[in-house]
Amino acid sequence: MGKILLEGMEFYAYHGHLKEERVIGTMFVVDLEIEFESGNAEISDHLHDTVNYMDIYRCVKGVMDVKSHLLENVARRILDAVKSTFPIIRSLTVKISKINPPMGGKVKQVSCILSG
Repeated sequence: MGKILLEGMEFYAYHGHLKEERVIGTMFVVDLEIEFESGNAEISDHLHDTVNYMDIYRCVKGVMDVKSHLLENVARRILDAVKSTFPIIRSLTVKISKINPPMGGKVKQVSCILSG
């Protein structure tokens, strides 16, 4: 069993409860921890035996392009899209962070983590 981490994927997106957030947008950072059966790739040295993280990035980007009100919804959609597109994945943890959320004070980020 192996793990691949995709850390610090940055997206400008339009997620949020407030209407302004869905119009103006803000920065989001997505991190994935992917657990998969890596034995074949360890021996074969072939991309088709592992998780192609360029394809996973594209999958996450596609989800980030669709507006949502809640981070929980975005995280669930990322989790479902990645797992259904890449059946080699045994488990996946998604962390999505909204940078500088509108909280009425200084907050670096707010995050949601889902696993499945």
